[in-house]
Order: sequence, then structure tokens, then C-alpha cells
Amino acid sequence: MWKIYDDLINAIPEDLTVKECLVGLHWTLVRSERGVGAAMTLKGGRAESELTGIVGMPLKKLASHVKSWNMVQASVGQAAINSAFNVYDNLAAITGLDARKLGSNDDNNAFRQFLPELKGKKVAVIGHFPHIDFLNDVCHLSILERKPQGSDYPDPACEYILPYQDFVFITGTAFTNKTMPRLLELSKNAKVVVVGPSVPITPILFKYGVDAIAGMIVRDEAVFWKCAQEGGKMNIFKQGGQMVCIRS
Repeated sequence: MWKIYDDLINAIPEDLTVKECLVGLHWTLVRSERGVGAAMTLKGGRAESELTGIVGMPLKKLASHVKSWNMVQASVGQAAINSAFNVYDNLAAITGLDARKLGSNDDNNAFRQFLPELKGKKVAVIGHFPHIDFLNDVCHLSILERKPQGSDYPDPACEYILPYQDFVFITGTAFTNKTMPRLLELSKNAKVVVVGPSVPITPILFKYGVDAIAGMIVRDEAVFWKCAQEGGKMNIFKQGGQMVCIRS
């Protein structure tokens, strides 16, 4: 179950260190020599010793805390992973594309990009993403959520629903809360898209059945950092966050 995490951690260069760390109300950020990585701040889980001496720590060591069952520490670990991968140079190396020329966030919205392929299909979305109600008009939509709203299914329904879907969109927070390995296993018959700022942008994920990565690169570090520091949530996409969508 830990293999996907170990592969991500082991791919982080040994010489990268932590320059700065912020645990915000909604987003946790880690800055390394490569750039800023973000992950949604999750709370709860197991009580563990506090993280100390973060600044100057090898990035790989901090990233290993993604395996913690303390969700704040796991959020820090996920942000550390993303600070190694979710950067312009890495995207260019993977795709040959310049992220600075990718267009608007609407253009790179995963749900919009896949819309023509979703018509008439069975589609599951793990996590209640905002502004996806339009999918009800084009596909047979099931939303699964840890805190269900309206017609959402509670997340244990994943065991019963995912094996029969054509498309599955999975929130990046599933890396942090450790449900990603099981969700990928349940979704092996579907086309899988991992979505959100918490998703690491790396072809490592393609080895585990992911068909598309819809993550985020921090375009303006100073503006983005200030937004997260002040408790910003969805407005990070207007405050320095660049959505990116790549396929295997």
C-alpha cells in the first residue's frame, strides 16, 4: 500500500532542502529550491510528536511525513512532495510545454477538458468539487464525499460504486488521507483522473493506473503565499495558482 508514496519520496533529489513552511487554514505550503508546493490542510488523526526544525531539513525527509497518521503532518509531507514536482521546469521536462503559456485556469479545468468524453458515461467524482453540477446534464454522475451534501454518497460507497464506472475523478487529498491506493485499485476498470492542488505532477502516477493528472503549479509565489497565509481557499486560483492538466 505504501509503494506509491515510497516512489514519490524516493524520486525527490537528495540535495533539496526546506526553505519555508506554512500550515494555513485551508492550504499547507512548502518552499524548496525548486519552488512552492501546496496541499490542502487536513486535520485530525493520530496525536504524534510535533514537527520541529523544518527549515533546513532535507526535503525528502519532510516529504516522508506524508505517511504520518497525523493529518496535519501528512499535509506538510504532501506539500513537500509537491514542491519537488509541481514546478515549471518539471512540467516542461515531462511535456515539453511552457506552463506560462497554458492559458486560463478554465482552459485547464479537468472536468471541462474531459466533458466531450463524459457524455452518457458513468462518472464518479471523489470529493465534492465546486461548480460541477453541470455534469448532471451530460453523464450519470455519482459524487462521493467524506462529508456528504445533498445527493452525495458517503465515501464507504466507493467500494460498491467505483468498480462499475467509466470515469473516476479523485481528489488529491486522497494522497494525504491514505485512501488513494485503495481508490486506484477500485477504479482499475475506469479512466482515472486525479484532481486538485494536492496532486503531484509526475509520470510516476501513470504507473499506478492514473490516466490524467490535473494539478496546480504556483505561478506567483509571493501572491500565492500571502493568499494561503490569510486563509484563502478557492481564490488561490486567482492569486497565483495555475491549473495544469496532462494525460498519460
